[in-house]
Amino acid sequence: MTARWVVDEIVPARGVQVTFQPISLYFKNNPDEGSPVHDRLFFTHRLLRVMESIRAAEGNSSVQAFYWECGRRIHHDQSRDFTAIDVVKSAGLDPTHADAFDDNKWDTEIRTRMEAGLAMTGEDVGTPIIAFDDRRGVKQGYFGPVITRVPSREDSLAMWDALIAMMNIDGFWELKRTRTDPPEFPARP
Repeated sequence: MTARWVVDEIVPARGVQVTFQPISLYFKNNPDEGSPVHDRLFFTHRLLRVMESIRAAEGNSSVQAFYWECGRRIHHDQSRDFTAIDVVKSAGLDPTHADAFDDNKWDTEIRTRMEAGLAMTGEDVGTPIIAFDDRRGVKQGYFGPVITRVPSREDSLAMWDALIAMMNIDGFWELKRTRTDPPEFPARP
């Protein structure tokens, strides 16, 4: 939902450039094999391998196409019953990237990029993480915002501006409230 908020509302209005980075909840949470979440997290981790193959060969715009196609299937269709080749082909990308799904050579790149994000936020966070330069030119990161729907353009920009303002305040660390609404996904992209 946060990705849709930034890409659909903030990018067109503010012209920011978005680079999608991996965070592997499989690496972060280290689930025991046979646990209820192991297979789900390992599946999405393996999709991150494909994402890094795409990034290495084709760049960020192709990463976004792959990310959107995964999001359509997982979040909109509520399905994990698909293969990497299905997603890569649907995103209009070179089908050979699907080979990365089972290739752990991409795990080093995933860990490196993930650790860079966590270095800006600390280990006690999940996803999403948003990072940008503060007014001093120092790259800072947030966990969040966690949102259940994409706000109107006016509210989206107000929230973005507030995030930027808070990023510039030394000593600001956290806002949180309990989530009571499930995600409300906009139309399937």
